Amino acid sequence: MPAQLTGTAITIGRDRLFALLNRHELLVPPLRRGYRTTWPGTWRCPNLLAETVVVRPNQAWVSDITYLATADGFRYLVLITDVFSRRIMGYDLSASLCVEGLSRALAMAVRQVKTLPPGLIFHSDHGSQYTAQAIRDQLAQHQIRSSMGEVGNCYDNALAERINGILKIEYGLDHLFVAEAQAHQAVAQAVFLYNFKRPHLALNYQKPAHFYDQHLRLTCD
Repeated sequence: MPAQLTGTAITIGRDRLFALLNRHELLVPPLRRGYRTTWPGTWRCPNLLAETVVVRPNQAWVSDITYLATADGFRYLVLITDVFSRRIMGYDLSASLCVEGLSRALAMAVRQVKTLPPGLIFHSDHGSQYTAQAIRDQLAQHQIRSSMGEVGNCYDNALAERINGILKIEYGLDHLFVAEAQAHQAVAQAVFLYNFKRPHLALNYQKPAHFYDQHLRLTCD
């Protein structure tokens, strides 16, 4: 039980809470839509993440692409997340699945790090955006190593899929937005709330941004 809850005399655990919410029909039902956001590219590389024990920030990042619905059509959200801290490092929302959206998200993630450690793992699926030569060159420029799971195996990128689900279900990104500007505002707000306000069980109920900064200082001392 986290200190934030024990200090308020709340004794119910997560599983009992979800059971209680389900009993009273208060759980938010996930939407079961399915649209493709990637097509397999021809280039292949090994799964470096599977053989790595992640013990510090900026040792491994994961990335995935999902979609948002707007009245003007679908918009595509690229997310890049630090594996150790669960902090979203970079993101981009665009009107197409072209590689430029991923490139902008990657540039944003790199800007968050004062000194990027060589050998950082960048893990994704085999989508054509991730196998594109432009992205491979961008990664190589920063000495970032590409890593990919098996084609068609979503479990090889489970953390990235999990972050997509959290932003959609918990922060409303699965809603229909009336305009693209509203979608951009909602994404920025969701990323901020996720990074700075959402406690994670896997982080001992700390927030991703705080956990990231705390352990980054430890590795720099």
